[in-house]
Amino acid sequence: MEVRSESEAHVRSEKVLPLQGQMIQRTRLKVLFVRVCSSILIWTCLVQLIAVWELYNPRLFSGFTGYTTKLSVHVEETLPTPLPLLPARNYTNNGFLQVSCNGGLNQMRAAICDMVTIARLLNLTLVVPELDKTSFWADPSNFDDIFDVRHFIDSLRDEVRIIKRLPKRFSRRYGYQLLEMPPVSWSNEKYYLQQILPLFSKHQVIHFNRTDTRLANNGIPLELQKLRCRVNFQALKFTPDIEALGEKLVRMLQERGPFVALHLRYEMDMLAFSGCTHGCTTEEAEELKRLRYAFPWWREKEIVSEEKRSQGLCPLTPKEAALILQALGFEKDIQIYIASGDIYGGERRLAALRAAFPKIVKKDMLLEPGELQHFQNHSSQMAALDFIVSTASNVFVPTYDGNMAKVVEGHRRYLGFKKTIRLDRKRLVELLDLHEKGTLTWDGFRAAVRQSHEGRMGQLARRRVIADKPKEEDYFYANPQECLCESKTCDDLFGPDNSTTIQ
Repeated sequence: MEVRSESEAHVRSEKVLPLQGQMIQRTRLKVLFVRVCSSILIWTCLVQLIAVWELYNPRLFSGFTGYTTKLSVHVEETLPTPLPLLPARNYTNNGFLQVSCNGGLNQMRAAICDMVTIARLLNLTLVVPELDKTSFWADPSNFDDIFDVRHFIDSLRDEVRIIKRLPKRFSRRYGYQLLEMPPVSWSNEKYYLQQILPLFSKHQVIHFNRTDTRLANNGIPLELQKLRCRVNFQALKFTPDIEALGEKLVRMLQERGPFVALHLRYEMDMLAFSGCTHGCTTEEAEELKRLRYAFPWWREKEIVSEEKRSQGLCPLTPKEAALILQALGFEKDIQIYIASGDIYGGERRLAALRAAFPKIVKKDMLLEPGELQHFQNHSSQMAALDFIVSTASNVFVPTYDGNMAKVVEGHRRYLGFKKTIRLDRKRLVELLDLHEKGTLTWDGFRAAVRQSHEGRMGQLARRRVIADKPKEEDYFYANPQECLCESKTCDDLFGPDNSTTIQ
């Protein structure tokens, strides 16, 4: 029995010794791992402290060479110096404003400017706006897919507090029922102060579910008008990816010479919405009509196309655009950049325009397929590229007076009254029809077109105000005159005879 016990003890000791060795080895590895991590952490902190100290005491480490010097040079080369943050505005917060923008890119852009201004007026915290994902284009892009959200928040922190998302306590998941409503269109600051602000005392959060044209063009205090401009021209900056690709397009075009950005709004959604079928086949007209009926929010269903065209409410066809550009004096070899989506009818519809101006280019003709792949099926991001090119072009010519045309025109005015030809479509339709019938010669047609557009080239002009008809007056974002001169009023520039009001 004793021999057996000794044998069993010997076996057990042979099993225990390897286990103890393994435990010792693991302990040593843990100690080594902790030492390595600690060393890395200490060195990282030291390098960061040296870098920070260098900002304020650059001479102290001027004798250091080697790794530290190389690191500081690398940082300077790759990271731009961040602009100092503006001091945050201190105010009593009256509530949270949540907004859902509707429409295309430029309609939403103007709405964002208005919503920031309203939040500033009412001392509200603005939640980063939600973009429209349910419109005809069905673009899934979020705000930060198109705009630099950090720049947007930081650049306005002295005016408005902006947060990325609503605090959890106000979410529906926690049972909070926020008030949803569309503000009244074309309202001034009195409406928001007297009717909207009191609602925040009862509802801490209000959700504006429609934001287009919710602030008046005129009659707004000067400081608020200037804030609308600041948001539009400074705070709303596209993402680095969009900016880089847009600037590449501009460089490629400029290397080939001067170019015209033609916003050819002869696209399927516009034709269906407006009911404009001039130049279309019977089959195409029926297709557009079916599309109009398929979308319930397009309220006007039965439309007489020729009546709308005679009123100047239809976009020009590519063929009509070619004739107008020729009449305005553009040479055959000028570059024409098509700033729009797919033209209805494709290359067949573009044939007359291409015959008149062979140097027609589009995004997909200038860029490699892989460069545009990220932007495919994102209409707002593609529109952002067109926006960058259009603002940089030598001449901008929109064939329809939509949101893109208006907002780009305003940007070009802000950039030094760059040439924008605002086509008088009602007059042009009359001239086009006379010329097509042979009752107006080419020379007469050309002279009439030029004469009717002498004052429509984006020059300095006072914004037209029409009492009680805000839809018919000039759009603020097309001509933000309050932001185009240094004085409190632009009377010295415009002159006393330039009336602002049409009775």
